[in-house]
Amino acid sequence: MGNSTTSFFSFKSIAVFVVIAAVFATLIVLGSWQMKRLEWKENLLANLEQRLGSNPIGINELVDKITEGDEFEYQPVTVKGQFDHSKERHFFATHNGFSGYYVYTPLLSEEGTVFINRGFVPFDFKDPSKRAEGQISDVVSIKGLARKMLDDKPSSVVPENDPDKNIYYWKDLRSMAQTTGLTFEDPELLKFFIDADDTPNPGGFPQGGVTLIDLPNNHLQYAFTWYGLAATLICIVGVFLFRRKSVKGVS
Repeated sequence: MGNSTTSFFSFKSIAVFVVIAAVFATLIVLGSWQMKRLEWKENLLANLEQRLGSNPIGINELVDKITEGDEFEYQPVTVKGQFDHSKERHFFATHNGFSGYYVYTPLLSEEGTVFINRGFVPFDFKDPSKRAEGQISDVVSIKGLARKMLDDKPSSVVPENDPDKNIYYWKDLRSMAQTTGLTFEDPELLKFFIDADDTPNPGGFPQGGVTLIDLPNNHLQYAFTWYGLAATLICIVGVFLFRRKSVKGVS
């Protein structure tokens, strides 16, 4: 009987040790993974800061960067051309606490046609006739940030676009091009967007400079959390073993 009981508790102790060791190893792996993510994010932010601080480049140079596979998101860029205001698209958005739309308008340039996010207009100014002063017909020079197109809807919670009502909830360049009579496969259509800077438009609308750059870096905090849990687990096991040894000594 005694040997059977001893064997049982030995097996139970080994099983508990294996579980604790597995949990500890998992916590260490998660913490180490977050440290690797921290290094990746810091490099990403450093490259982004360097890119944002660089001089604007032309469309042809930007296209070369894209062709070579270089990162171009938020690359300062400049382009000259004429807006086709009859084909502007409206992207549902909020800006400074107000709801409305970002106005995406195709700009016809020597390098091709590119959709420009000209900026924000409130709901009441969705109709271009209410902001006619800002519908510039002359050749314009636009400075802004290059933005990637999206291949798919970013999340299942994002509503479907409504091209018939000219209301977009995600930047679907294929749909925008199609509803404006352009063909996505047309080489003249540049496969990226440009967010215009905050240079004022006549009449005040659209309000440019609406790009939001928010890349939180919480990986160090997450790493400390996982490592802290691992240390806590070791402390708990140590206290348990110490008390168990003390109880056996008294016995």
